[in-house]
Amino acid sequence: MPDLTSVHTPAAPAAIGPYSQAMAVGELIFTAGQIALDPASMEVVPGDVATQTDRVLRNLSAILEAAGSSLQRVVKTTVYLRSMNDFAALNEVYGRHFGTHKPARSTVEVARLPRDVLVEIDAIALR
Repeated sequence: MPDLTSVHTPAAPAAIGPYSQAMAVGELIFTAGQIALDPASMEVVPGDVATQTDRVLRNLSAILEAAGSSLQRVVKTTVYLRSMNDFAALNEVYGRHFGTHKPARSTVEVARLPRDVLVEIDAIALR
């Protein structure tokens, strides 16, 4: 069985609980769900879902880069939205970050997210 490696980078928010920013096993990277925390202040970025989605994807990108990957090597994402009314705004920002690369994705509406943010995203990527 391949070794499990914990991924950590100061370029993304530190874990706010007993978990890793990501775990790498073999050629796969599994990220923890990322919310709109500024890595320097560990405070939620104020603003609408577009602003928060941008911060989330920048956090995911930093974690993936630390693990030897990138957004362009993401296979699957799961998006948790506080309101499906924000779906179009999320899609616009998400599309800018991923460009022509279109990983598989699931999107679900949830009652509440950590720190009362509007969006959380996790990813599975190849190294």
